[in-house]
Amino acid sequence: MAQDDVFKKLVAHCKEYGYVFPSSEIYDGLSAVYDYGQYGVELKNNIKKYWWDSMVLLNENIVGLDSAIFMHPTIWKASGHVDAFNDPLIDNRDSKKRYRADVLIEEHLAKFEDKISKEVEKAREKFGTTFDEKKFRETNPRVLANQAKMDELNARFAKAMNATDLEELRQIIIDNEIVCPISGTRNWTEVRQFNLMFSTEMGSTAEGANKIFLRPETAQGIFVNFLNVQKTGRMKVPFGIAQIGKAFRNEIVARQFIFRMREFEQMEMQFFVQPGSELEWFRHWKEIRMKWHKALGFGDDNYRFHDHTKLAHYANAATDIEFRFPFGFKEVEGIHSRTDFDLKQHQQYSGKKMQYFDPEKGESYVPYVIETSIGVDRMFLQVISAAYTEEELKKEDGTTDTRVVLRLPSVLAPVKLAVMPLVKKDGLPEIAENIVKELRFEFNCQYDDKDSIGRRYRRQDAIGTPYCITIDHQTIDDNTVTIRYRDSMDQERVRISELRDIISEKVKIPGLLKKL
Repeated sequence: MAQDDVFKKLVAHCKEYGYVFPSSEIYDGLSAVYDYGQYGVELKNNIKKYWWDSMVLLNENIVGLDSAIFMHPTIWKASGHVDAFNDPLIDNRDSKKRYRADVLIEEHLAKFEDKISKEVEKAREKFGTTFDEKKFRETNPRVLANQAKMDELNARFAKAMNATDLEELRQIIIDNEIVCPISGTRNWTEVRQFNLMFSTEMGSTAEGANKIFLRPETAQGIFVNFLNVQKTGRMKVPFGIAQIGKAFRNEIVARQFIFRMREFEQMEMQFFVQPGSELEWFRHWKEIRMKWHKALGFGDDNYRFHDHTKLAHYANAATDIEFRFPFGFKEVEGIHSRTDFDLKQHQQYSGKKMQYFDPEKGESYVPYVIETSIGVDRMFLQVISAAYTEEELKKEDGTTDTRVVLRLPSVLAPVKLAVMPLVKKDGLPEIAENIVKELRFEFNCQYDDKDSIGRRYRRQDAIGTPYCITIDHQTIDDNTVTIRYRDSMDQERVRISELRDIISEKVKIPGLLKKL
């Protein structure tokens, strides 16, 4: 099945099963804004819990913060967002559609990568177990030709982005005959910059109102509270401050479902270190964060680092952790060495010292910062994309049936177990309800007695519920139930008294944290 078709099915599945809804849908929706349904909000909360506990519980020198969305407007002047938080935009005159010039070029670069991957896969099928991928990539003429084109374009693109050369970005699009996906033409306008911040006014009267911004990132709330946290928490460098919160960007090219939205949520940790040690800590957090992702079990080959060719104005090192979505490898987390830029800028604009006194050195300095920043919504999409599976099952009569299942990690699954009486009589519903009442203090349980048992299993598979408990007439005799495992569909008979221990071992976050 084509990856575009898989992604469309995934989006439809999220709506049908209560994960994600288009916002304001009864009024025809609001572009690039989404609401999380009853299962979506549970999955989202579980993702945030996994991240928060991995930062704050597992690290004695990392503490939390929750800063305000509204902040003094000078903060955004100091951070560079007022002057430099821009995207290079280009319009197609025929379709009247607007695109990010850098994204058009990146997508063109990805086509070369796709061609190389197809050549590799064809060779792998041809040569089987004797296939040497490294040697093939180094010697195959078609692979080498595409790699050379990609490297040449990438170097030109990086140079233009680093120099903010808008004319060159347009020329790259023209020279590579990049067409508008809608009109199929190359009738492009000039490239221009567009600031992404939403602005509003704060004040009781129009004359006295101040122009403020909805924060485009959560990091600045951490920086301006650096000394508050350090002093009240008696923190010693190195230490970190973690925060989860909403951010807002007026994305012109918002697409790919919840991958790029105008209102989104971030999980960020700023780690303050001694100047000169930042690159060592940068490598440390690269390793830690990749391990966090891979612990979910979605396959190591689906992750990779992508080092930045264009560094932000505040950084001396930066990389992205990318995941293989149905639409290709895309960023889910950024790790940046931000130097001392932010604290020095706030020190300059506020007139207040943002220095740390190091008792061991007997001197004060402005710490350097390592940032780990992950989008909750992108992480949500990564989890759903990796979990969505369509399986063909053989029936006893020889025909096949399709099972749609979300193979969510048990610790992240919205519903941990569904409890089902086989029939709605003979006291079975009462036993099922008692099991739910007993276990709901520890697990998100769902009572389900509608439709046949087979349909109920399929419904829970589609929701991603890892365990189904069936109560039948044997339960009345010996206090045992059938537990069905989502991924294998295996069933076994266990005592009701054993359910808590069996499920707890698999669905509680500490089990996942211990892998880190």
